[in-house]
Amino acid sequence: MRGARPQRQLEQDVAQRLALQAGEVVVAAVSGGADSVALAALVHGCAIGAGASVVLGHVNHRVRASSWQDEAVVLGVGAALNVRVLTRSLGEGPAAEARLRAERYTALAEMARAVGAARVLTAHHAEDQTETVLLALFRGTGPGGLRGMPATRALADDIRLERPLLRTSPQHLLDYCLSQRLPWVVDASNADLEYRRNAVRAALAELREQFPHLDEAVARCAEIAAQEAGDDERAALRRELREELGRAGVLQDVTYERLDAAARGVQSGRRGRHFIKRGVSLEVEGAG
Repeated sequence: MRGARPQRQLEQDVAQRLALQAGEVVVAAVSGGADSVALAALVHGCAIGAGASVVLGHVNHRVRASSWQDEAVVLGVGAALNVRVLTRSLGEGPAAEARLRAERYTALAEMARAVGAARVLTAHHAEDQTETVLLALFRGTGPGGLRGMPATRALADDIRLERPLLRTSPQHLLDYCLSQRLPWVVDASNADLEYRRNAVRAALAELREQFPHLDEAVARCAEIAAQEAGDDERAALRRELREELGRAGVLQDVTYERLDAAARGVQSGRRGRHFIKRGVSLEVEGAG
């Protein structure tokens, strides 16, 4: 992602996903790593264009001696962007990932309430999604685990958590930091293979050499799994079509995209023929 055009495309994609409203305030969670620093800069740019504002929220976990350096970097990013930074430090306790995650999100929700924000944004990206799906598989997950991290979910009764970068490569985010001349920190604990996620990350680094579109494929799989679990009309139509094709013995090799297109055709009620696969098509006769 070198050059100005890919960066503009990234900015446009994030702006479209966020759809900020004039006067709105959002909180961007910033750890100090390149991913979250890029998120801060991207959301800041979107906010300026929409007449909204962003507040950076940093949670100091206090589990590493260098954690205060992370906080200093986030404060520096806030100064460079001329945006407000809120910080919270967690209390002492075990360095268990589950505890730290729960307390971090609680702190971010409190920050959002303090500034009147209804949304908290995090910088989870495409490789994070791949790791999440694979870890769920290794634990023997059911279909729910294949959905990975949702793009949006409730963080509290009055606040939503959103992940606008789930389809974005971390290399693109690093490039964006470089283009904006913003500082970031490198978390040395990311190299500790005692953490399961880090072990999966190290293995995936080698696999990506052979499968360069690995993350795109997993992200698409997670999206499909989430859509298939939906209770909307199109999801129900896909299930009905799949059952019908199964009864006819022609379901094998039918792609999700073809099935979804056929479901859209039925949903719209417009007359037409929809190609399912070689030798199989669906005729929509039209409403009425």
